[in-house]
Amino acid sequence: MTETRPVRTLYTPEMLALATQLGEFRWDDTLPLRGEARSRSCGSRIELALAIDRDGRISALGLRPHACAVGQAAASLFAQSAQGRTAAELAEGCVALTAWLNNEGEVPDWPGIAVLEPARAFPARHAAILLAWEAALVALA
Repeated sequence: MTETRPVRTLYTPEMLALATQLGEFRWDDTLPLRGEARSRSCGSRIELALAIDRDGRISALGLRPHACAVGQAAASLFAQSAQGRTAAELAEGCVALTAWLNNEGEVPDWPGIAVLEPARAFPARHAAILLAWEAALVALA
């Protein structure tokens, strides 16, 4: 008799749908601030360009993803809610997201982030999820 284990699904339909929405945030060479982040565990990479207003809030952004569907879905969630946020707010979000991924915190206060719940069981994907936040923080440094 063979023992069966429950199969954990990583790529949910909701996550894949988010990944396809990245086309709404096209790369824009005119945006002055640039950042890039790369996952050492899977090689995923995201380039991000943005502009800020005089209050230091993101006013425009574009992405150039080279990431798995999980990284793309997370980047899409990031892009959908990043405008109007400051570097401090992004840093807080990144810390909260990291804690949540490591089962050390509550669901972060970022719209839609619960869609990434299945990826928590796949630690090798955690770095890909954080790419957009990290690239934005590099751009804003």
